[in-house]
Amino acid sequence: MTEICGMITSDRFEQLKNEISDYEEIKAGIPTGIEDYERISYQKKKILNYLNATEKDYQDFHWQLRNRFTSSKGLPELIQLSGKEVSLLDKVASKYRFAISPYYLSLIEPGNENCAIKKQSIPSVDELNDLGELDPMDVKGHTIRDIMTRRYPDRLIIKITNVCGMFCRFCQRRRLIGECDKVVQKEKIKNAIDYVHENEEIRDVLITGGDAFLASDDLLDWLLGELRRISHVEIIRFGTRTPVTLPQRITKNLTDILKKYHPVFVNTHFNHPREITPEAKQACEILSDAGIPLGNQMVLLNGVNNNKYLVRKLNQMLLTMRVKPYYIFHPKKVKGTSHFWVKIEDGLEIMESFRGRTSGLAIPTYIINGPKGIGKTPILPNYLLYLGKDTATFRNWQGKPFKVKN
Repeated sequence: MTEICGMITSDRFEQLKNEISDYEEIKAGIPTGIEDYERISYQKKKILNYLNATEKDYQDFHWQLRNRFTSSKGLPELIQLSGKEVSLLDKVASKYRFAISPYYLSLIEPGNENCAIKKQSIPSVDELNDLGELDPMDVKGHTIRDIMTRRYPDRLIIKITNVCGMFCRFCQRRRLIGECDKVVQKEKIKNAIDYVHENEEIRDVLITGGDAFLASDDLLDWLLGELRRISHVEIIRFGTRTPVTLPQRITKNLTDILKKYHPVFVNTHFNHPREITPEAKQACEILSDAGIPLGNQMVLLNGVNNNKYLVRKLNQMLLTMRVKPYYIFHPKKVKGTSHFWVKIEDGLEIMESFRGRTSGLAIPTYIINGPKGIGKTPILPNYLLYLGKDTATFRNWQGKPFKVKN
């Protein structure tokens, strides 16, 4: 009997191994930026030589911002753009602003037209079609006092800058980027703080932009101090992509400011394993060491990350950096981004592939944003098959049906 039980147990464990054997076979072929760092380092040296810069320059986020690439100049030799690509890039950039930090440029694989980093950062002729809307979420209709967006009863967004380390080609706020960098006037921010003070039901304030962390340390310190003086504000959140596109911004001085005003939460925005570099990892660890919980909001993008194995590796690696996968956003129908749009089935397939095959910590919520700003709606594969008066029938992650008493 013992031998039979042992055989059954052995078979069961072998079946469990087989459930993820396909992923185990393929995951080495999905390198992170850490695993691919030799190539990235070579690109970094090329960029430093081109800009006549030093390692000390490279580690200074102010230098990174001043030296963002905002046209095709230098890109043919640095990332092997063809003459046709250069011409199209300049044409698109004349309509939709373009900027990429030297750091993020180093992540691009030269000559690879399918490079996920390149697709996110380098303008494409596909941006010139007229599909979609500039403001599909009706942000304008939900805007208060010019810089606040409010869609929910107990929380709101304050947008304090239009500055970013890199202008993502799928950005939902591309209409707000403008022609030049600017931080919102302090008087407008004071008006936003006054609104929060006047509305006692607001317990959660999200500070964003652009990229909220690209406001000055002094402004952030002042803003956080003003919000913390409001007794009904329980938590303050930041939305930032700097750990991904400009990790040099995560300095000791910044984190010393943030941790004075806990509870402070940060949501960042990794979309692909190649964005996980030693610098990005260090930036996340600095924030975590300051007691700041980190979440990740990935946008599902055609040709970038609409692959169940790739997203599984991304999420598992994020956990090793103490970043909790929080949301997968279905792409919004923003004008100029239709080449990134995917089917809902793509997202559901990815969500289906997680359950039972990776830890719950690595499973985010898949979100569809309702049109015209009616709110985030989570969707999941359907595990409930039947709900009766006395019993409910479900399927598990392997598709096996079971019943429970209702």
